[in-house]
Amino acid sequence: MNVECLKTRNGNPALIKLIRAEIEKRGPVSFAWFMEQALYHPAHGYYSSGQCAIGRHGDYFTNVSVGPLFGRLLTAQFAEMWERLGETESFVIVEQGAHHGDFAHDVLESAAKYRPNFFTALRYRIVEPFPILQDRQLQTLAEFEDKIDWRASIDCLDPFVGVHFSNELLDSMPVRLIGHGNETVVDLEGDGFTLVERPLLKGATPSKTPRKKGAFNQPALDWIDNIAAKLRRGYVLAVDYGHLSNEFDASIQVRSQHRHLDSPFERIGHADITMHVDWMSVAERGRATGLHVAGFTDQHHFLTGILSEWPEIIQSRLLDVNSKMKRELQTLLHPEMLGRSFQVLALAKNVDAGALPLAGFKFARELRSALEF
Repeated sequence: MNVECLKTRNGNPALIKLIRAEIEKRGPVSFAWFMEQALYHPAHGYYSSGQCAIGRHGDYFTNVSVGPLFGRLLTAQFAEMWERLGETESFVIVEQGAHHGDFAHDVLESAAKYRPNFFTALRYRIVEPFPILQDRQLQTLAEFEDKIDWRASIDCLDPFVGVHFSNELLDSMPVRLIGHGNETVVDLEGDGFTLVERPLLKGATPSKTPRKKGAFNQPALDWIDNIAAKLRRGYVLAVDYGHLSNEFDASIQVRSQHRHLDSPFERIGHADITMHVDWMSVAERGRATGLHVAGFTDQHHFLTGILSEWPEIIQSRLLDVNSKMKRELQTLLHPEMLGRSFQVLALAKNVDAGALPLAGFKFARELRSALEF
C-alpha cells in the first residue's frame, strides 16, 4: 500500500543520491536505515556533519539552549546522587549527545563554583563518535580539559560509578516502523521517496510486539543493555519527549528552522528526524538488565523538586523581575513551553530501591507509579 510520496526538497544532494543508489541496488530499505543515513551518515548526516543547529537561530530549542540554568539545576541533582553513593572519591558523569559541550560546561562551572567537594570527585566523560562535534566540544570545554575524557562509543567506556546523562538522545535513535505484521519501508517513486507497507520478512519479527501504532526501536534497547553493562553503581538519567505505553504514538517528527515539516523526505540531511520515546519499553528493558526505576515525571515537576531542595539556586536572582534567569526558569518550567513537553526517567543500579526519591522526583506521583512493576 502506498502511504506517502513526496519529491525530495532542499536536501543534501550527495546524501539523496546515496540513498537512491542503495534502494536501486537492494530494493526498499527500512525506515531505520533511512533515518540513520539522514542523521548520522559520517559525511552528510544532520548530526555527524555539524549541520545540526540548536537555539534561536537554529532548528529547534532544547533545555541546554535556553541558558546555563538547566545545567546548574542538574548539577544539584548530580551532587545528590554522589551523596547517595557515599561521596565516592571518583564520581563519573557520562554524557551522550553532548552537541557542542554547553551542558558539560554549565555543570562543571556550577560544580566548581558552588559545590567544590563534589567538583573534586567529579570526572566527566563524553561519548562522541563524530570528530567535528568533538572538536567543538574541546573548544567549549578548554578550561576544564583536565576533568574530561572522550569515548567514541559506550563500548569504549571503562566500568564506572556515577550517572549516565542524556538530553534528547533517545528520540533521535533510528526506528523501524512495524505493526500488525507489516513494516513501513522507504522506496522510490519517480523523483521522490515513498513510504510503503510490506509484510515482515521471515525472521524479522521483533522479540516483542511493538506498541499499538507501530514502531520498534532496537537501538534504544541495545543502548540500555550497553549502559547497564558498564554501570557498576549509580544512575541513568534520560530527559526526552515521549509517552507511556497506553498512549504511545509512533509518529515521526521532522523539524527545520523551528518549523515542523510534513515529511521525512524534506530537507534530507538538513532537518532533524525524531520519534516520541516509548518510556515503558525503555523501563522494561532496564529492569531486565538489572536496573530499577528510581523516578519518572515530567520536567516541570522534576525541576520543581530540585528547586524545593535548593531554592538558593535562583532566589537571589529572582529579585530582578527582568533577569535572564527568570526567563530561563519560565521556559524550562512552564507547562506550555518545555515543562510538560519533556519527561525525565531515572534508572538505578546497586542503589537502595527503598530510599527516599531523589529531589527531582519528590513530586512525581502518577507518572512515577505508572512505571513501577
